[in-house]
Amino acid sequence: MPRFLSHMPLALAQARAAALRGEVPVGAVVTDPQGRVVAAEGNRTRERSDPTAHAEILAIRAACAALGSERLPGHDLWVTLEPCPMCAAALSAARIARLYYGADDPRMGGVAHGARVFAHPQCHHRPQVYDGLSAPASRRLLQEFFAARRTVG
Repeated sequence: MPRFLSHMPLALAQARAAALRGEVPVGAVVTDPQGRVVAAEGNRTRERSDPTAHAEILAIRAACAALGSERLPGHDLWVTLEPCPMCAAALSAARIARLYYGADDPRMGGVAHGARVFAHPQCHHRPQVYDGLSAPASRRLLQEFFAARRTVG
């Protein structure tokens, strides 16, 4: 059995890069069934003037483009924050096998909170979900980002 390797450090690096661009610091990584990185992205909603340009969506789009497929069976997604309902639905549509995420998002989350997309009877595909990976680091990035924005205003 292969040794478990976390890709949260790369997701956190993407989140830090997003923060430097003035974006909410969320980063996502898609890995193939062998654990190789296929795509890594951070939020770009402001940069692209696109409310759907969340890290998860961008990483899924990049992975699908790289593979020439609209689905990613056997692939995993690593993200620093619990996906929102839009991103959770995209993970389901892409047939992501496993979701690993860092910080919970009680306000906007769509996996363990709020809409709980994967628990809905109309959800056709439910990935295995592993939460809390690098949660303190993920949470700290978000808290520092928003604290800095409040003091600048």
